[in-house]
Amino acid sequence: MTKLTTESYKGVRDFYPEDQAVQNYIFKVLREVSESFGYVEYGASILEPAELYRAKSGDEIVNEQTYTFTDRGEREVTLRPEMTPTVARMVAAKKRELSFPLRWYSIPNLFRYERPQKGRLREHWQLNVDLFGLEGIEADADVISVAYNILRKFGLKENQFEIKINSRKLLDEEAKELGLDESKKKELRLLIDKKNKMEVDEFNQKLKEIAGETFSLKTEASGEVLEVIEMLKKSGITNVIFDSSIVRGFDYYTGIVFEVFDTNPENRRAILGGGRYDDLLTIFGGEKVPAVGFGFGDVMIREVLESYDLLPTYTSTTDLCIIPFNKNCFEHTSSLAMTLRKAGLAVVVDYSGKKVADGFKKADKDKIPFALVVGEEEISSGEYKIKELKTTTETKLKAEEIASFVKHLTI
Repeated sequence: MTKLTTESYKGVRDFYPEDQAVQNYIFKVLREVSESFGYVEYGASILEPAELYRAKSGDEIVNEQTYTFTDRGEREVTLRPEMTPTVARMVAAKKRELSFPLRWYSIPNLFRYERPQKGRLREHWQLNVDLFGLEGIEADADVISVAYNILRKFGLKENQFEIKINSRKLLDEEAKELGLDESKKKELRLLIDKKNKMEVDEFNQKLKEIAGETFSLKTEASGEVLEVIEMLKKSGITNVIFDSSIVRGFDYYTGIVFEVFDTNPENRRAILGGGRYDDLLTIFGGEKVPAVGFGFGDVMIREVLESYDLLPTYTSTTDLCIIPFNKNCFEHTSSLAMTLRKAGLAVVVDYSGKKVADGFKKADKDKIPFALVVGEEEISSGEYKIKELKTTTETKLKAEEIASFVKHLTI
């Protein structure tokens, strides 16, 4: 029989406990900041009808960049590559029942069939923050503020990242003046979106082929772009600049678009991005609903935090390990553990039967901060020597004192 490989599928990750702890920390910060702005969490299945993405992105994206298959009922389904179409579908489905404006967020699992590379895998999680029902620039400023505050909450300084902003309307105005049709406009957007990944000469040549000799990217901000920048500055967000090359690749963006970049020259990729998509809900046959949002992938978050040494040190979620001296002490140990759990501690009992010294070593290796032994003497006296494993300091306590002692030192 052929042995199965222990390697995971290409482009996905396994999360061992220390990795999962980092992931949990990232999700915790994302939730805390989003909810501090009044956004509420929603969720949905990872499976969507393939036509949702065909209608939004076209056949090429669905056929080449998604996991799409036919189920047993002969329905074509796709593992969601992004969340925006899903949330648009959900809002459209209950538009008459919902109370606008809506401030929603989610941290979905997403799948894209593409070549794995730095900052981009085939499977990842992504914070999606969306605001529905507000036409004014206040909505754009609100979601950008959420993104800014998330990065600050993670510990990034304002000079370590830069918010670049533009408007699709500026590009559309230029394209209209040049008489470009929708097909050419789309080619132009996709080219500009890839500008920073191309050689200058190659970009300029392709730009001429699409838009002609006279086209040039606007170099000055105007209108709503200036208004959003000014509004953000008034709220204390000063690392915002206009960049005419920010257009975002998706077709559904209609107005303000933005991306956040790490200022470290060794990492010039966007950390996150988003924009306004007022027309997306019309693909479901309803009226327009103004909307703006952004996506923030966990792979890029982790890489940025690691580069600035901002990842948290791993600590166990277990507060205390109790080591019974022998099998005769198992019953008392189990009872003590249950009492301490009721008092709010996370407690593990080492039933391995190994030597006490080995139990201490195992607890320390597992990053458990405290341990104590239960032997005949402890059972008789009702007092226990609790050891802080990091310092090896021992403190004699009664059972009813243990919980408050541990909580005080782990705050």
